[in-house]
Amino acid sequence: MRLLIAWLFVLVLACVGLVFLPCRVERIEARPTLARTLVGFDRNDYPGDAALPGLRESFAFASYWLSPPPGAKSNSWTGKRRVLVLQGFGFLLLYRGRTSSDLRTNKMATDMGLADARNAAEAATREGFAEGSVIFLDEEEGGRYSPSQHLYLHNWAEELEKKHFRPGIYCSGIMVDEGGGATVITANDIREHIGVSDVVFWVYNDACPPSPGCVAPKNLVLPSASGVAYAAVWQYVRSPREKKVARHCSGYATDGNCYAPGDARHQWYLDMNVATTANPSAPPGEAPPP
Repeated sequence: MRLLIAWLFVLVLACVGLVFLPCRVERIEARPTLARTLVGFDRNDYPGDAALPGLRESFAFASYWLSPPPGAKSNSWTGKRRVLVLQGFGFLLLYRGRTSSDLRTNKMATDMGLADARNAAEAATREGFAEGSVIFLDEEEGGRYSPSQHLYLHNWAEELEKKHFRPGIYCSGIMVDEGGGATVITANDIREHIGVSDVVFWVYNDACPPSPGCVAPKNLVLPSASGVAYAAVWQYVRSPREKKVARHCSGYATDGNCYAPGDARHQWYLDMNVATTANPSAPPGEAPPP
């Protein structure tokens, strides 16, 4: 009799374990996980169709110029959207911004901001990008911006929204010492003055730290590690290496440029970026690349 009671007791314990085990498993699965990050490249010149399969091994997305890049009179990316899509790349759409020397008066700043937004929207549509896509205005000057520069950016962002595209700004995320104990980060200065709420920021900060140097692993830290908490994209490498900023960074080739891990012949120097999506310029709800 005692033996029977003992077996019944063991059976009850087993049943209790079966009842509560799923609860313990469910709690473990509900723990939050860190966001996945993906690496992309950008460069002024299109690398060529033959380069894409090799670059795709390391990168999830690529830049795509909608205008000639700085210092150029033509744009080699024009008409290349389809071949990039077929390779599975996402996009960072870029349009060349004006420099401070171009914006000498408020009227010039207003007129150029409106014109550049309209031209960028037309180019994006012509290249086959959907409304709602993010177009990043390339602003490479660092430091604090002048009132005319802020006026230009405001008109760019406001007009681009009217054209049914989402405004983005590519700018510095590096802290600049202004003297007298004052510092400024260009991205913060722009964000405080642009006057349009829904602006996406792609910042560059290639100082090590926080940059890991010229590496393209499968998973990096979040764009917020750039020092700009609201950054959607972080450019952590620029080619050629900025000696003043990135002198402590490793991984660069002897010529000072950064190359993809599979580019043993050093054919395509490039910049590297990290984002939490494979298609940072995609409109809301668009499916990721295949």
